[in-house]
Amino acid sequence: MDMTFISAIVLTVLIFGFLATGVWVSVTLLAVGMLMMGIFTSAPTGSLIASTLWDNSWGWALTSLPLFVWMGEILFRSNLSSDMFRGLSPLVGRLPGGLLHVNILGCGVLAAITGSSAVTCATIGRMTVPELGKRDYPVKMTIGTLAGSGTLGLLIPPSIIMIVYGVTAEQSIGRLFIAGVVPGLLLVTLFMGYTALWSLLNKSSMPTPEGRISWRERIAAFRSLGPTVALIALVIGSIYGGYATPTEAAVVGVLGALGLSAMSRSLTFESFMDGVMAAVRTSCMISFIIACAACLSIAVAFVDLPRQLATWVDTLNLSPYALLAVLAVLILVLGCFLEGISIIVLTSSVMLPMVQSAGVDLVWFGIFITVLIEAAQITPPVGFNLFVMQSVTGANILTVAKATFPFFLLLMGMLALITVWPEIVLWLPRFMN
Repeated sequence: MDMTFISAIVLTVLIFGFLATGVWVSVTLLAVGMLMMGIFTSAPTGSLIASTLWDNSWGWALTSLPLFVWMGEILFRSNLSSDMFRGLSPLVGRLPGGLLHVNILGCGVLAAITGSSAVTCATIGRMTVPELGKRDYPVKMTIGTLAGSGTLGLLIPPSIIMIVYGVTAEQSIGRLFIAGVVPGLLLVTLFMGYTALWSLLNKSSMPTPEGRISWRERIAAFRSLGPTVALIALVIGSIYGGYATPTEAAVVGVLGALGLSAMSRSLTFESFMDGVMAAVRTSCMISFIIACAACLSIAVAFVDLPRQLATWVDTLNLSPYALLAVLAVLILVLGCFLEGISIIVLTSSVMLPMVQSAGVDLVWFGIFITVLIEAAQITPPVGFNLFVMQSVTGANILTVAKATFPFFLLLMGMLALITVWPEIVLWLPRFMN
């Protein structure tokens, strides 16, 4: 039997074996990497693993990660969410779908600040679920719009997933951020369009539309949204305008978040320390996964697995579309058991050589895999947004999954659009150059 085939089987069995027993993802990656090198190579495992861990535990690109996480944690503990609801409600109340659009737009706005799907979904959910319940909005659509739109935290920059992919694939994080703008806005439009259409077809399930909104109320709404919009413009605009790197923009974001939190009188020593410690925990977890994934990448490189698999795929004569379809199915299956960061670091050493040899742009592929991971966030059994919505609403997981399924289909539609028309992703990065 071919040694590459044996090593691939051993790799798969070891990874899923460790994960099935509840071992942390980072420890699994490190242990499997060491075992693969020890079993299949004569390389000095100890020194290689030590140097790889060190080399991948620091780097300028990685510094933006804890800063963006910290910015999200600060705002998560401020009055941003209540201000957002007050600001968006008068603007969307008379649209078909009414205040359900607050879920979608609120998630879109918060996604542009936190970069986290879970934080986005939980924050907006805690704010809107009680309000929509009081107004007799259908629970199914409340859950669906929240869980579906919560995934925007992965696509609309700044995105933690994009930072991890950029570091792993050695691509510009700034270009990835820019590439996510148009698909993110298009996805917001798709979600709002579906919500409006559903409400028109199910008028009996919807509450009475909001009364006419005065101009004074609209102006007050813009005032409530002003600080949030200003912070987004400052962080994202500084990157797109070429005035700051993602790391420098993250510093601006942290300072802006602290300023907004102080202005809203929600910044206390306790909330400050809670935000710092939460950011440290999240950043250390992600950084450790990245460093350990590099050890696994080194191991499979020594075994020559990526090149052999890429060669094998080449012999199948798959078209780029067929290759992307196979990889999409693989990522969705992994998404049923793993969260997004783990999927990227587990698969990158094998997938990236394949898509490169097929002539696929790696920036475009970063958005492609991000949309797939968005879909995985609302896919049972471990779609994280499903559990967030279960905790926020108290509904059982089957009800949450059924309510979210139409938004999963919309994500698949988005994936088809960017595959058929890749310029949806690529034209803005080219224009910005």
